[in-house]
Amino acid sequence: MRNKTITSFFCLLLAVSALIGLLMPDRYYSEREKRTLTQKPKFTVVNFISGEFSGELEKYLTDQVPLRDGWVTMKTYMELTVGKRESGGVYICKDKYLMDKFTSYSKKQLATNASALADLQEKLAAEGVSMNTILVPMAAQVLTDKLPAYAPVADYAAILQVLTDAGIDTTDVLSALAAHSSENIYYRTDHHWTSLGAYYAYCAWRDVQANADEWTQEVLCDDFYGTTWNKVPLPSVPAEEITAWYKRINRSVSYNNGQYETDSIYERKCLSGSDQYAVFLNSNQAQTVIEGSGKSGKLLLIKDSYGNTFSQFPVEDYAEVHVLDLRFFKGDVAEYAKENGITDTLVLYGTQNFVKDMNIKGVAEA
Repeated sequence: MRNKTITSFFCLLLAVSALIGLLMPDRYYSEREKRTLTQKPKFTVVNFISGEFSGELEKYLTDQVPLRDGWVTMKTYMELTVGKRESGGVYICKDKYLMDKFTSYSKKQLATNASALADLQEKLAAEGVSMNTILVPMAAQVLTDKLPAYAPVADYAAILQVLTDAGIDTTDVLSALAAHSSENIYYRTDHHWTSLGAYYAYCAWRDVQANADEWTQEVLCDDFYGTTWNKVPLPSVPAEEITAWYKRINRSVSYNNGQYETDSIYERKCLSGSDQYAVFLNSNQAQTVIEGSGKSGKLLLIKDSYGNTFSQFPVEDYAEVHVLDLRFFKGDVAEYAKENGITDTLVLYGTQNFVKDMNIKGVAEA
């Protein structure tokens, strides 16, 4: 009954807003959701009969409804009032955490990606290059005490076991993160880990004792709202800090074979934009080469966006760190490692991204 009341109320609001929307220009892009909004569909007899027009019209009306962001916030508060603790695929958790819901995945895609990594590990080993893999657990898989009662979450251990069974050398960072679950290791308003969370995983990977005092910790901004807040924009959830960790602030960085070169892994201009997390490594680039502080060794970091924050740490250990993002890099990874004198490889992905990424399957193909 309560759900029917909410649905009826918002259907009425949407209907009124849609009429108002006829008098207002369409929006092309949503800064909050960071996506292009559906534009007015073109009517044809063919797409009307097929049902395509009605589907696109529904998306259009939903995207273009006036004051849409305000309706989303109001709807979320109404759901909280009637006891719901999930909205838009986000769990509304204790201590003002907003966590992505992650309950299911394609076991077939997971097996495909695991097989591809096993093949890559074998090819690299033949060239004398070691490889290790880290799957970063989602916040909901670590901060379980903050979840709503009985909220389901995918089993991290079962996912990692598929990689282990495939013969992949992995570092299980779940226990390292769980040991610090009372600390600020994940953002409250974003799906990524914080620099502190990435640091604890780095220590587990390097098998070294954590000593944060060795690092300069600089607050880059204190007004960050991330991806989960954009889905569930609750004014009661405060903005957060993004923090840089470094021992040496300036170092040579080259993006995409020299197309853009700079002197820091922190792209501070992004702090004034809509995607402040992009301050790490200038968002997601196909290929990046970073001058390290180490005297020898070259690390190849194959990553998704979780690796951007993580990259702060191994640059202190290696002479160079090469970063590849398979969503954009389409070359031969093993050949790249050989040509650039790579000594070690780390594959690092957020678990939810890894189990659905379609780009990993070709990583070992010549």
